[in-house]
Amino acid sequence: MSRWSRALLLLAPAAVLAAACAAPGSAPSGGDGAGQKVSIGVSDAAENYWNVYKAKAAAAGITVDLVNFTDYNQPNPALSQGQLQLNQFQHLQYLANYNVKNDDTLVPIGATAVYPLPLYSTKHTELAQIPQGGKVAIPNDPTNQARALLVLQAAKLVTLRGGGSTLSTPDEIDPAASKVTVLPVDAAQTAANINSVDGAIVNNNYATAAKLGQDKVLYAEDPNSDAAKPYINTFVARAADKDNPTYVKLAEIYHDPEVIAAVRQDLGTGGVIKDNTASDLQATTVQIQDTIRKAGG
Repeated sequence: MSRWSRALLLLAPAAVLAAACAAPGSAPSGGDGAGQKVSIGVSDAAENYWNVYKAKAAAAGITVDLVNFTDYNQPNPALSQGQLQLNQFQHLQYLANYNVKNDDTLVPIGATAVYPLPLYSTKHTELAQIPQGGKVAIPNDPTNQARALLVLQAAKLVTLRGGGSTLSTPDEIDPAASKVTVLPVDAAQTAANINSVDGAIVNNNYATAAKLGQDKVLYAEDPNSDAAKPYINTFVARAADKDNPTYVKLAEIYHDPEVIAAVRQDLGTGGVIKDNTASDLQATTVQIQDTIRKAGG
């Protein structure tokens, strides 16, 4: 996850769409899913834990076809348009923003984890070393941008007028009371820009791909805090499919001990695995959407 001024209905590259469109349609609403093929949109298909996940799904009689996206703008429209049956790349705040901005009704059906959104640096080893007037790269998509600003505020690098919120933008930064300026870039480019700035707020999957380890982390939010609940990552389906037993089973398979072990090996141990019920996730999403609408989002 204003950042949401970016258009979200971009078309996926032809090759990706071809792969998605080649996948079979939704699994039937009944039955145990055996023999079904389900396309899931993700942003990190190259990670090995997905191989473990696919093997577990196959053992349950479900063939999983992963469709990889490098742009966060693409998986939700692809799901909404029926090119995918599920996606798993976003947290609740991002989903809620997407639904409000696009008048859509996509629904979370199973939690995966909360990952801190850390401040990394290749120039400094301590937060205090960042100089006055330093520059920090942050994701420019609205949800992650607001979250990044809150992280920087908690780290005492910026001050947001009014205290900030999950809808904050760089316009809310009080320059006179802030130590650094921010450089909003595409989330996929935050790690690529890290050597040219004093620090960068980098999403977990991009940090993993760039091999940014814990030794490069200067500050991270607490993933167990109440404030982190909007950032629980989830499996997402179309509203009509929220009770589809095959899709619900696929969300459950993510919590298989062998899958979780593989996730931790690939993505690190900084994340907290979550087991919130689908109804809780859905209620939280509705609350976030109501907040966004009241704020005129």
